[in-house]
Amino acid sequence: MNNNITIEPKSTIKQAMAKLAKIGERCLLVVNKNNILLGTLSDGDLRKAILKNKSVKDSIENIYHKKPLALKYNSYSIKQAKELFLLHRHTLIPLISEKGVIKDVLFIESILNEEEINNTNLDASVVIMAGGKGSRLEPFTKILPKPLIPVHEKPIIEHIIKRFTDVGCNNFYLTLNYMSKLLKAYFEELNPSYNINFLEENIPLGTAGSLQYIDAKINSPFFVTNCDIIIKADYHSLYNFHKDGKYDLTLVASAKEYVIPYGTCELNNYGYLEKINEKPHYDFLINTGLYVLNPEVLSLIKKNQVYHITHLIHDLRNNGKKVGVFPIDDDHWIDVGQWAEYKKAIDKI
Repeated sequence: MNNNITIEPKSTIKQAMAKLAKIGERCLLVVNKNNILLGTLSDGDLRKAILKNKSVKDSIENIYHKKPLALKYNSYSIKQAKELFLLHRHTLIPLISEKGVIKDVLFIESILNEEEINNTNLDASVVIMAGGKGSRLEPFTKILPKPLIPVHEKPIIEHIIKRFTDVGCNNFYLTLNYMSKLLKAYFEELNPSYNINFLEENIPLGTAGSLQYIDAKINSPFFVTNCDIIIKADYHSLYNFHKDGKYDLTLVASAKEYVIPYGTCELNNYGYLEKINEKPHYDFLINTGLYVLNPEVLSLIKKNQVYHITHLIHDLRNNGKKVGVFPIDDDHWIDVGQWAEYKKAIDKI
């Protein structure tokens, strides 16, 4: 059995997120030191914990599912396993002995064929905000638009698009302004199998202003992404999270932990030293630049003026709409929009 998919209950949320990111699965098996199955821990369990203000340093002990789905080793049938995979849509099912020891694991791809697994392919449109100047990547962006900056043998934008085509998305909108002719020429030469629509801004309209041009073209929830980020999250889970939560907009946030490498001084009301906090750590959820939007929210966008995604979120909240947050591990977010991160991205992709 692959021990990479097991984790002990004293492990932290951060360790669990890192392990899921490393192995590319959506679920871990929680075991004791004797490899006895105690439960399962999904990416959804981790998200719920973070949204309830759990620290990434907290243990998973109180958040994992303690009544796991499992089959008895050497006494199950393929038909039985297939029915369970189709019913529950789990990605794996552990096989255990009479005493509960994990003997093996069934993965969904070993039981279901590709068509059965992918029968829920996303049929969602994707808007890529590709009109910015990319000033943080100068001097390259004095010559090439930011989406065409190469990462290995492909431009950034192709890496982004592939993440979506892999889950069934085939309809893309590119908002253009800076060096728009070069971007158009690139895709004309590429002649991709997916559908590309170009939305041109006459003047820069901010991080959400150009969304006004897709009004009435999309009638179901759609993705919006910056053109300098690559998100390795499960897009099916993100899309379902948005719909199941009945959100009007969902933003993807990276769970980041910052440690101050010094002792910080805390003062009382009289200005005297109260205490010193030695190397304190803080947990933050950082907006990554990937969103899911309902088409109805487009009516709030101000016409022909600079309008940022932060303005849209503010207006949604002021109108009583629901804004969701979908947490991901920090390692699942690759920011290619500045040189320091670009160099790291070369190693990550």
